[in-house]
Amino acid sequence: MARATILLAEDDEQLGYVIKDSLEDAQFEVIHCTDGQSAIDSYDKSKIDLCLLDVMMPVKDGFAVAKKIRQMSDVVPILFITARSMEDDRIKGFQTGADDYIAKPFSIKELIMRIEVFLKRTKKLHSDGKVQFTIGKMNFSFTDLKLSYGDQVSSLTQREADLLKFLCEQPNKVLKREEVLLHVWGKDDYFLGRSMDVFMAKLRKHFKADPEIILETIHGVGFRFNANVM
Repeated sequence: MARATILLAEDDEQLGYVIKDSLEDAQFEVIHCTDGQSAIDSYDKSKIDLCLLDVMMPVKDGFAVAKKIRQMSDVVPILFITARSMEDDRIKGFQTGADDYIAKPFSIKELIMRIEVFLKRTKKLHSDGKVQFTIGKMNFSFTDLKLSYGDQVSSLTQREADLLKFLCEQPNKVLKREEVLLHVWGKDDYFLGRSMDVFMAKLRKHFKADPEIILETIHGVGFRFNANVM
C-alpha cells in the first residue's frame, strides 16, 4: 500500500526536522520546504495527499500558499500550524481554504492523529458512491464538491462540503452550535466556532441564487437550515 505524502512547509529548521522525522517514523512520505514559494513548486510537481503549512514563512506566507493550492485542488486537506495566541491567523487561514489548524506548542501524537483523520476522510470520499442532494432549485454534489444553480457551478472546499452535507441531513431543524462543531469539526472550541461562522457566511453567499434557501442564525442557540432538501 502506497504511503501518503505530506507537504510540510516550515521555515524553523529544527522544528521542521522534528516534524519530518516523526511523520516518517509514522510511515508517511514527507516533502519539507522552508519557504512558501518552494512549497508551491513542490505541490505543483508532486502528488500530495495533505499539506501542513506554517503561517509565517519567507518569500510567501502560509496564506498565499494555501490560496494557490486551493486554485489547483479543492480536495487536498490543508492544516495550518499557528501560534496559540494568533486568533486572526486562524480565522484568515479558514478564509483562505484551510481545513483545520494545530496550535504551537503541540504534541506530535496529536498532529499524527489529525492527519490520519483527514486522510481517512479523503479516502472515504473517493471510495463511496456518488452523494448528492437537491436543495430547492440548487444541486449539491458532495462527491464532486460542486454546488450548481442552472448553468452556474461553484466549487466548494472539503470543509464547506462537509458542513453543507450535515445541514442537508438535518433540514428545517434547530441545530445547536456545539452539535454542528462536533459533527463537522470533531470538537467544540472557541476558535473553531469563529471559523464555523466564516463557513456559514460563505454558504449564505452561494444560497443567494435561490432566495427560498435560508440559513438562519438563531442567536444564543445555533442555526436552522430552512430548505426543501431531497
